[in-house]
This record gives sequence, structure tokens and C-alpha cells, in this order.
Amino acid sequence: MSDESASYRAAGVDYDALDAGKRLAMSRALSTSSLLSARGGRAVDSSRGEPAFVFELDGRAFAFVVEGLGTKSIIARQVLESQGINRFAEVAYDTVAAILNDLCCVGALPLVVNAYFATGASEWYRESEPAAALLEGWRRACADAGCAWGGGESPSLPGLLDPRDIELAGAAVGVVPEGRSPILGAELAAGDEIVLLASSGLHANGASLARIVAGRLSDGYATRLPGGTTLGEALLEPSVMYVPLVAAALEADFGVTYISHVTGHGLLKLMRPAKELTYRIERLPAVPAVLSFLVAEAGLDDHAAYSTFNMGSGFALYCAPGAGESIVSLADDLGLDAIVAGHVEEGPRQVILEPVGVRFAGSELELSATPG
Repeated sequence: MSDESASYRAAGVDYDALDAGKRLAMSRALSTSSLLSARGGRAVDSSRGEPAFVFELDGRAFAFVVEGLGTKSIIARQVLESQGINRFAEVAYDTVAAILNDLCCVGALPLVVNAYFATGASEWYRESEPAAALLEGWRRACADAGCAWGGGESPSLPGLLDPRDIELAGAAVGVVPEGRSPILGAELAAGDEIVLLASSGLHANGASLARIVAGRLSDGYATRLPGGTTLGEALLEPSVMYVPLVAAALEADFGVTYISHVTGHGLLKLMRPAKELTYRIERLPAVPAVLSFLVAEAGLDDHAAYSTFNMGSGFALYCAPGAGESIVSLADDLGLDAIVAGHVEEGPRQVILEPVGVRFAGSELELSATPG
């Protein structure tokens, strides 16, 4: 068992079991694809296993996604209790970013996002400041992504959730720009460049392990990191919204051939396409201090660290040879940090992270179900 598997299983997250469950669900879902034809639509089964499901209706391609924040809202509650710092706007923003960053991976731009706010007790909303911050953070994220907040659901689930906590999730529908095809990796090829976009820190993945680390520290979330910020504040730095960059790159027609949202599994996600290609990374973004701290405290080696956390790389755009610097320039115009980090090569399905001497074999990431 790898260090990463041992650490994350101790936190209650077993990726092997989760991925097996996902593959089984996708195989069952395939049997329903033909039912869309009764409504005049068509399932794009090659999108199954991608971050969002693509379907066609009236000559246009749309995408649909459901995503959740995970346990990061627990950190927000614990930081509020222990430090008096309200970061519920940030975790709401995180949730919308997690949903919409996934949606745009298939080349779709968001139209509508709906919220799912589940609490262990309806009294959660009596705490007016966290509730108001939550709603404002969700609204602000929708505004930054350029989409409508359509509505949602807010069940009270006593016995299922802790009365002190709120589960944040949501769903979104997006549309592929007219005249374009969904981005599903069909055009991905050796020679393509890989642009990595910097993350702001934890984003929406790794919170369970972060909570374990914080629980072992004498000062908990009040522990000071290099630079002076507390662990709690650093963990709750909001995720980066990458949707505007995808929209701009598509409009500029920079030859984007694939997009990967670096979330669960860390940089293993760079080989999400089910192709026999090698993804060689020659440069990496700087690692945020909070992630370096978590890695050290959890005792993870580089292989485990880069397959658990994003380690500073929140998003990847693959593009035609020579287009990488144009995407970097576009990102800079939008206030985002980006680098041309590497390229795609002929060879076995693997990721090679040259700066840290890590190699991920294709067998370490098995997410997709083969349509058939």
C-alpha cells in the first residue's frame, strides 16, 4: 500500500473503492443512453468518465455535472468556532468553482448552477452571519463564472449530518459554444503542449487529511505557517475559478485539445484521457506553503504528495504546439498564473514529473468506463 493510500484511507477516503464504484455506476448508466432519443436528444457516450456528461439536443451540445465540496465546510465551522473567523463565503465559492471548473473541462460554458445545502438541523440558518456569507459567496462565484444561479434544495437531515454542519454541493448545465465540438480528447496528440494554471492552495480536495493533520497539532487551525497566516485561514483560501480562461481560450481558438481539473488524485489527473500517451512535465508551479506544511506533517513522499494534493497546479490546458505561450499570456491578462509546463509524447500512458523525480503509471488512474 502506498503512503498516499494509507494516509487517505486513515482519513476515511479510499480512492480504490471510490473509483471502482464510479466505474460500476458508469457501466450501468450506459444502458440508459438510448432513452434520450425519445426526447429528441443523443447521449455523447465518449464523454462518460470525463468531468461532465455531454448530450446533444436540437443541434447543440450541452454538458451536465453534479459536484460536491466534500468536508471542507467542516474546516470552516471549526475555524469559526476556534478563531472567530467566518469563511463560509469562501467555501461556498469553492463549491461553485469545483462544479464549474469540472463543467468547462469538456469545452462547455456554464448557463445555470443550482445549489444543494444540506444541514443536520434547520437551526443552522439561525446563525445569520455564516448563512449570509454562504449565500454571498455562492452569488459571487456565479457572477465570476458568468452564469445564473437557478435555485436549489436545502434539506434538513437530522441523524445523517451533524447538526453543526452543512453539506455543500450543486449541479450545473452548460453549452458548448456554437460551431465548436466538445473537448473530449479526440484531437489530443503527441507534440501538444501542457499549460498548468496555479492553484491558490487546497482548493476542494484533501480536506479530510487536512483535518486529521490539524487535529494532531497543539494549536490546531491557529498554527502559524511561514509568512504568518494561520493554518485555518490558509486552508480556507478560496479556489481559483478557471471558467473565464477557458471561455477566452475557446473564443481565441488557441487549439485546446484537452482540459483537466486537478482535484482528487492530484497530478495523476494529467493522464485522465484514456490514450496511450506520455505526459512529460518539465516545470511545476510553486507549491503553496499550506500544502508543503500538510505534506510534511502527514509524512508524504513526493509520489504520495503529488497524487493526493494539487501541489500548486489547479488546472491543465493541453493545446496545439506553439499555442502554450498565448494561453499563458491570456491567463496573465485575467490575473491568473500559468506556465508552459511540458508536453505530450508518444509512449505508454504515464505522467512524468521531472522536477520532483516522480512517475505515475497508467494503472494508477482508472476512472473511465469504455462505452459499448
